[in-house]
Amino acid sequence: MKPRFTTLSDWLHWQEGLHPKKIDLGLERVARVAARMGVLDAGHTVVSVAGTNGKGSSVAMLEAIYLAGGYRVGCYTSPHLQRYNERVHVNAGEVADEALCMAFQAVDAGREGESLSYFEFGTLAALHIFRQAALDIVLLEVGLGGRLDAVNVVDPDVALVTAIGIDHVRWLGNDREAVGREKAGIFRAGRPAVCSDPFPPSSLERVADETGALWYCLNQQFSCESRTDSWQWHGPGRSYQDLPLPSLPGQHQIENACGVMMVLELLQQRFPVNQAAINTGLQTITLAARFQVIPGAVETILDVAHNPHGARRLAEALDARPCLGQTHCVIGMLDDKDARGVANALSGAIDHWYPAGLDIDRGLSSEALGSQLRELLDADRLHPCSTVAEAMRAARDKAREGDRIIVCGSFHTVAEAGGGRV
Repeated sequence: MKPRFTTLSDWLHWQEGLHPKKIDLGLERVARVAARMGVLDAGHTVVSVAGTNGKGSSVAMLEAIYLAGGYRVGCYTSPHLQRYNERVHVNAGEVADEALCMAFQAVDAGREGESLSYFEFGTLAALHIFRQAALDIVLLEVGLGGRLDAVNVVDPDVALVTAIGIDHVRWLGNDREAVGREKAGIFRAGRPAVCSDPFPPSSLERVADETGALWYCLNQQFSCESRTDSWQWHGPGRSYQDLPLPSLPGQHQIENACGVMMVLELLQQRFPVNQAAINTGLQTITLAARFQVIPGAVETILDVAHNPHGARRLAEALDARPCLGQTHCVIGMLDDKDARGVANALSGAIDHWYPAGLDIDRGLSSEALGSQLRELLDADRLHPCSTVAEAMRAARDKAREGDRIIVCGSFHTVAEAGGGRV
């Protein structure tokens, strides 16, 4: 079969218009194509990670630790900041354009005319790449929810659910119990279900019981103790002392790491890792736009916080990193996000706001975002800008030495601001 396209950009542009809905939750179509492609029994161990916040950080920790332990690791995450290739890693390296194009061709052949969404197409391509790479462990980040997300076509050996908050209410519900039930859709009978949320909605454990999954929850079956420059982990039958703080800052990252440690312990007989590998992994994690600090006379901090739960964690991290001057916030958001909740969570940490328009599908205009923020904030703190680039220029013009600029609200906002290359 002749390839439909030869460049990654052409493949991606075509996929964006292939399916009538941008988001179309459900497993029937993707399961049929996956079965035809033979990607569901690839022979490697799978850890699936769902949650509202902390998924990407948890995947990055697992990847770094298992690589330090000498294992072959694949990772699938979303969305990306600058390049689609960021979504698929094999042994810490982004998969090349050529490999992605070949995988897209395999999906196109396997779908036999079946309509697939952009995310479904990409998920199947990643599974195809992992099947061919002879990996030990594959880490899959759920895109949206869990139960009906394309990633859930794969039966994980271990399911990890991170912190639960309110997000994607159009698809997941408007309370934590409803969201938790959707996230718990990745649990499987007889297999471990790990939760790193210190205050999880009760629906998670209920679904674990209903499913027959083996429940492990932070502050129940395992726990951690934080110190100034280290932390301890206690689990069923084993403890670790003097663990280094994760290179990703914030108390919430210790909670993420605590769940990661439980996953490591559950897979310890299959994939042994010693404390030296754990220490190395925790200290070498790199993940763009998770409180990513770009130093300078005016430092810039990139963070993809886009819901109230993530914004509260960002506020805590800002509080733990005092600023001599003022804090300026460039923010752009999507129309299905709780802009007021995000602003309310950050209001005490921000001096000046620069609401920016996102000229993308579901993006809020500067006027629409600014009108929501004006309900909470004084007018003299608001400096609306048409684009993220304009907002960055305005913030830099106003900032003085010792000030800092925060960029948040969406992956798209951070990407337009430079994504890690500011």
